[in-house]
Amino acid sequence: MLKIYPAAILVSTAFIVLYLALASTGVLFYFENGEVIGTISGWCERVSGGVFREPANTVSNIGFIISGLLMLRVLSAENGLENVNKNTFTSLNPISVLYAIAVIFLGPGSWLMHGTHTAWGGWADNLSMIMYIIFPWLYNLKEMGQWSVNRFLKTYLLIVVVYSLARWFFGGRLGIGLDLFGLSIGLWIISEALFRFWSPAFRWLSGFVGFIVAAIFGIFPQEIFLNLNEYWWIVLFWVPAIFAKKSPRLCRTYSPWFFLGMASYLIAFVIWLQGYPDTPYCQPDSLLQPHAIWHLITACSTWCFFKFFRTERTILNKN
Repeated sequence: MLKIYPAAILVSTAFIVLYLALASTGVLFYFENGEVIGTISGWCERVSGGVFREPANTVSNIGFIISGLLMLRVLSAENGLENVNKNTFTSLNPISVLYAIAVIFLGPGSWLMHGTHTAWGGWADNLSMIMYIIFPWLYNLKEMGQWSVNRFLKTYLLIVVVYSLARWFFGGRLGIGLDLFGLSIGLWIISEALFRFWSPAFRWLSGFVGFIVAAIFGIFPQEIFLNLNEYWWIVLFWVPAIFAKKSPRLCRTYSPWFFLGMASYLIAFVIWLQGYPDTPYCQPDSLLQPHAIWHLITACSTWCFFKFFRTERTILNKN
């Protein structure tokens, strides 16, 4: 595991080189089903006939690769040091490495979508987002459910494999109207609230936090309850309550890194909303694209959350 950092650099570099080689020959575009070259893409940038269909929106994904590689560098440098106040995210171990790799993969996943305009590129992009966003809430459930590392990794892998197959064969909503990425944002905040304020009563009230998260993203309770056939997935807001059987044995410091991570993500989300055709800030021929800025800011968010997880400390005298 000590060689994971140089290996990640090698694999990341190989991905970029291989992409450029295959794109320059046109191989990557054989199954292209995106917008016509010269038109404005769904993410505002004008479609190019070069190796990147959306140059700025593609190359900006390097931010995720850099963020994840920096995490592995930090973890590798600390590994084995006696004077480090260690927790799960201050040494090389399956969980910390998985988080960093999930961050790195956000780069190639999104890169393939914006670079190729293919259905398989879109699948890779969506899968990379799921691989990242399910990590925080599953990790919270691991701690409150007192799962072993092995159980956590198996659960994570099972969700990724099942989702990847369902997304490939049934499309973005998996054939059942479920947006797992959006739901996972809610599950993260719900589980984080439970992690911080766990009590037997709040355990079962925590699902209502999901309605607050949905409202922040523009889905209000009235709309939900008037369209329960569409928003049936709100019952999953209580998944953390089912598995969070005990208060966590760890505590975290939320200021500044958690709040910086959430603030930067919300700012990035506002910018993301501007990255569509016919919006005031859509300049299709500019190198400064709203969607590219979204990539760079959310890459910073992943680093903030990495720093946040590194604040974990064992609660002394915890029964």
